[in-house]
Amino acid sequence: MIVRTLKWVGGLDGFLELIDQRRLPGEFVELRCTDVEQLHEAIRTMAVRGAPAIGVAAAYGPVLAMQKLSVGDNVESAFSIITKACDYLATARPTAANLFWALDRVKRIAADFIADNKQAQVQSLHKIVLVAANVIYQGDVDMCLQIGQNGQRFIKSGAGILTHCNAGALATAGQGTALSLVFEAHKMARKFKVYVDETRPLLQGARITAWELKQAGINTTVICDNMAGWLMKQGKIDAVITGADRIAANGDTANKIGTYSLSILARKHQVPFYVAAPSSTFDLSIKSGEQIPIEERDTDEVIFFGGKKVVADGINIYNPSFDVTEARDITAIITEKGVIERPTAKGIAEHLK
Repeated sequence: MIVRTLKWVGGLDGFLELIDQRRLPGEFVELRCTDVEQLHEAIRTMAVRGAPAIGVAAAYGPVLAMQKLSVGDNVESAFSIITKACDYLATARPTAANLFWALDRVKRIAADFIADNKQAQVQSLHKIVLVAANVIYQGDVDMCLQIGQNGQRFIKSGAGILTHCNAGALATAGQGTALSLVFEAHKMARKFKVYVDETRPLLQGARITAWELKQAGINTTVICDNMAGWLMKQGKIDAVITGADRIAANGDTANKIGTYSLSILARKHQVPFYVAAPSSTFDLSIKSGEQIPIEERDTDEVIFFGGKKVVADGINIYNPSFDVTEARDITAIITEKGVIERPTAKGIAEHLK
């Protein structure tokens, strides 16, 4: 079973329904977002998380915002509301490129519709915005499948695969990015084992990735983050596969904190390191990883573990949510368009044409 992390329910007056990932695996709870403020909070607090899923969810924000329009509002005031909603949602999380890509796309489609239809009605604009969000949703579903089909060849029978954080169905609208490779290889009846980094401090690997893999009937073992190097030393890891939240023009890749460490360990032990991400995750305006903004999250995520305080009062806490893996340590980037072997700025530019 591959879960469906989000869906739009109803028509123009509908709502966005999300799996509340903060509650997994103990509880399966669906969260209704009926306004932009709720959606912003869901993204900010990681009720919905994963770069593609964040982008898809945010695309429905302008649809929700337009539900607040009054009868007398015209398309100009409606577009102002769309713009404000997009600007507000863009503040929810600073690193995931898909968030900004999706919001910019919806806003651009709305602007083009108004420019091409001088007498457009507000309801028509509302329909266009909902269609745009639905297209982004379906595009993400199709993208996930294509990434899996493009990259499944990197998972051989008998292999040990290491994952970090969650890049599965719960991080997308479809079947995931990194886990899409796993799901596609599993469909082909290959026998392999997935080692799942717990991924501190919020345990997305232990809580979410392992849960997803269990639902799909895949052989799964959870390990603490600091065990990965020793497993590589023992020869148990044949490939590392991760997702990405933003990829610079030169191939430097931002992903969940701890990914950089895995890339160094993989290089040391000559283990292939693969990144699976949609083309929308590339940010060609950023030349290298040094320019990628890194989100710092609430210190309580480190101070408390399982609801219990584990750090003494008065201790300084540093809690970056992401780190950057250098392109030189990436064996290949797998997108819906194909595979970029040993990524370089030139190779990425040609791939994205």
